[in-house]
Amino acid sequence: MLTIPLIGMFLMFIKTYHSKDIADVHAVPDWSNKQLKSIALRTSICILFVSLAMFALFDFSTNQFQFVLESQDISYFYIISSNFYLGVDGLSIYFVLLTTIIMPVSLLSNWTSISHNLKTYLIPILLLETLLLSVFLVLDILFFYIFFESILPPLFILIGSFGSSDRVRASLYLFLYTLLGSLFLLLSIVTMSSRTGITDFDALFKINFNYFIQLFLFCGIFIAFAVKTPIIFLNSWLLKAHVQSPLSGSIILAGIVLKLSFYGILRLILPLLPKAYINCTFFIYLIGVITIVYASVSTLRTIDVKELIAYSSVSHAAVYLMGVFSKTIQGIEGGIALALAHGFVSSGLFICAGGALYDRSFTRLITYYRGIAQMMPIFSVILFILCLGNCGVPLTLNFVGEFLSLYGAFERSPILGALASSSIIFSAAYTIYMFNRIAFAGSYSKFFIVNIPDLNKREFYVLLSLVFFTVALGIYPAPVLDGLHYSVTTLIYSVPN
Repeated sequence: MLTIPLIGMFLMFIKTYHSKDIADVHAVPDWSNKQLKSIALRTSICILFVSLAMFALFDFSTNQFQFVLESQDISYFYIISSNFYLGVDGLSIYFVLLTTIIMPVSLLSNWTSISHNLKTYLIPILLLETLLLSVFLVLDILFFYIFFESILPPLFILIGSFGSSDRVRASLYLFLYTLLGSLFLLLSIVTMSSRTGITDFDALFKINFNYFIQLFLFCGIFIAFAVKTPIIFLNSWLLKAHVQSPLSGSIILAGIVLKLSFYGILRLILPLLPKAYINCTFFIYLIGVITIVYASVSTLRTIDVKELIAYSSVSHAAVYLMGVFSKTIQGIEGGIALALAHGFVSSGLFICAGGALYDRSFTRLITYYRGIAQMMPIFSVILFILCLGNCGVPLTLNFVGEFLSLYGAFERSPILGALASSSIIFSAAYTIYMFNRIAFAGSYSKFFIVNIPDLNKREFYVLLSLVFFTVALGIYPAPVLDGLHYSVTTLIYSVPN
């Protein structure tokens, strides 16, 4: 799974050098671009099939790591000895599936809009897929940090080279913010390694740190994950990165990168720092409620479509953050389900805003869009379904995840859980308000001289696949919840009261 993208990148280099030997120079760019796109897409689809085979063969009746691969010892400056140790369990298998589903979608989203420096665009995406899968597969805390940070250079290249007008500033914000926050994670990892002499997850799960060390480690790890989530006052990098990045960058950021911190909480904080995790819950809930209210109110007054979707991602991230800190089976399962649902819905909304609308009209301002339903009826129907999913309407996976997350938060703290439930009203307000202004709001805008066409086949099938996962898992969420149940139960009952 990790080597297939590397093989794809190697084939791109071979095709590029081979194309230089073709006699007809004028035919080289088009031929080469088609070949490069085809190699990248086929590579990502191969990884998807491998992950589906892994999911089909996975045994959900145990919480042990499966498909384990372990290398020989690797020493870093003769100070820290660590193993390159890979495997999946009932928690990480769903994030692996989400990554392998979203990556072909991100490639197809910019299929025609990016045609220059195509190799510089496709290779970072395939490299990102390898690094993101490595974060979810690695079972060593030091390698977790290495891969957690290694996604920054490809994202920096992707946004800085193919983003909008202010792309350099946005890529610097992304790089510096997240790099600075992750230094606290590195400090916590070094502390754990110096105290125990090991970095292996399996061995660390059996160690009980004293309370004050747990508080110290919790502060460092949570600061790093709070920047990546992001929470209130730490989200300015996210808005700039989303608005300025190319469409595929926005999809990868919202669909997968924002889930790394959530996965890190499940993997590092809950099993390793149980006492600090329980005693800091009120503080986390307070931050979550403030983030929900602030992000939702900010979303209501936003006129940029991509910025509106990015603000809504902050609000939903706060909801599943509260769910995972509830110390209830329902809350943690709901948080994971909401994270998966947000990956599908936010990707679909970004394709609608940054692909279907922006590629046709070259503006992201909602002011210029009105009466789109008259020109693009199929697009309007799919956008409406995705907006309903973003609101958490029943029969969508978002509803399952949001309901269980808020249920767990309410069990943990009734007052703050009730305040967090305002996200239901806020999300319906800003999402349906956005849809109404785009699809209806009077006659078609006169700012566009010509009519814009409806969805083509590529856009329709990509959006239909995301809608299918959202609705099908909303109607029948058992494949997610039943698979999570044993691992989450084991995780909960391994935490002392």
